Amino acid sequence: MNFASFRPKLARMSDPHAFLAELAPMLGPKGVTTDAGDLAPWVTDWRRRYTGQAVALLSPASTDEVAAVVRAATRHRVALVPQGGNTSMVGGATPLPGGGAAILSLRRMNRVRSLDPDAGLAVAEAGVILADLHAAAAGQGQRFPLTLGARGSATIGGLVSTNAGGTQVLRWGTMRGLVAGVEAVLATGEVYDGLAALRKDNRGYDLTQLLIGAEGTLGVVTAATLRLAPAITARGVAWVGVATPADALRLLRRLQRETEAVESFELLPAESLAAVLAHVAGERSPLSGHHPWHVLIEAVATGPDVELPADLLTRLLAPTLSDGLAADATIAASEAQAEAFWRIRDAISDAERAQGPATQHDIAVPVEAMPRFMVEAAAACDARFPGTHASGFGHLGDGNVHFHVRAPAGMDPARWYAEDAPVVTRFVHDLVVAAGGTISAEHGIGQMKLDELERLTSPAKLGAMRAIKAALDPLGLFNPGKLLAPAPADA
Repeated sequence: MNFASFRPKLARMSDPHAFLAELAPMLGPKGVTTDAGDLAPWVTDWRRRYTGQAVALLSPASTDEVAAVVRAATRHRVALVPQGGNTSMVGGATPLPGGGAAILSLRRMNRVRSLDPDAGLAVAEAGVILADLHAAAAGQGQRFPLTLGARGSATIGGLVSTNAGGTQVLRWGTMRGLVAGVEAVLATGEVYDGLAALRKDNRGYDLTQLLIGAEGTLGVVTAATLRLAPAITARGVAWVGVATPADALRLLRRLQRETEAVESFELLPAESLAAVLAHVAGERSPLSGHHPWHVLIEAVATGPDVELPADLLTRLLAPTLSDGLAADATIAASEAQAEAFWRIRDAISDAERAQGPATQHDIAVPVEAMPRFMVEAAAACDARFPGTHASGFGHLGDGNVHFHVRAPAGMDPARWYAEDAPVVTRFVHDLVVAAGGTISAEHGIGQMKLDELERLTSPAKLGAMRAIKAALDPLGLFNPGKLLAPAPADA
């Protein structure tokens, strides 16, 4: 049997009015939204690249209500698009055009059900905002060691469903490593209760891990058990100027030989810093003079009787300045200054968006190959597409950077995205694959990368993914048109 020929089905909608009439008494006025104006913010993605239509926004307040929605959707053949903070970078939480789906918002499910400092575990519902989980953990002397620029709006369900990464993957890994268990509603309307944080469990397939990173295509994540870490007692944040990405990696390796305290190591070119300074009011460069590349480093302490991280970074960076590995460096003198350094890093995406249309590529290659890739791939793009400009920034320590190719000045955005961007993306992705990398390191596939996933993924893997989708979601109800390209509705 040729699994590669399998295609997820598109749900055939019967009567959305009967579907909504059935749900209205159970979900109440807060649970069913049909007004076009109220729906508008939720049918367009964060990047404003994709706009779809939906028959309604459904907002259940409990797992039981989610299960009831799924059962009703099955009866009425209404597709569901699970959505959290709507911060997807690849259109993964945006309904398709046509209006045949309902958005299933998990934002009302926003309770931290439990937080056990002794066990180092928290159970959070899908709608819990990441920043709120951070605050709840801090109140118990703990922390959830994953953060990203959208922490004020991104939700736990979305982070689980996209296997989110962020700036602390260097030490703590992605969500896949931080999730100890998952609760989810399957296409049958049954609840999969996998919240128990078992260290060992050999009962066959690991459904929890299957649901992580599935982008809502196999089930609706309603809660997760998350691994916590002791709260930080002190941190040190440094900003370092270097000549090349290769120097930045050498700097990272030197620090890692000396300490395990470094949790974040972010690399950005001078032009990304310049974009932030130009488009974000009140920001200023941490260093004087010009440096081709910049590194943002954070080291932390989680207990007493250890060297203060700021002192540690001062001690370890001094020799790199003496021998020329680093051109200049500064250590944040206060928490306010540390936050100011991080604001620059977090503002890069917004600042680059303000510069005009660009193709954004969330890619990864082996860590040791990344410095060369960043330089050579950018040069190759600039040569292949005159007038464009390519550059990358991001998480050098785990081999993941955001590689952007900016359109020529004055280019019409609609034309760029329709005609030129797909060609640029294919070129970049071919370079990534040739370097042994991946076209999606932390943002997922969504609807943006459907064609590229099919083009560049082995038949064995693609066929297995399709077979899993067909088995767990035979009607094609869950997040159609995301991750895997669907078959035509009449297929």
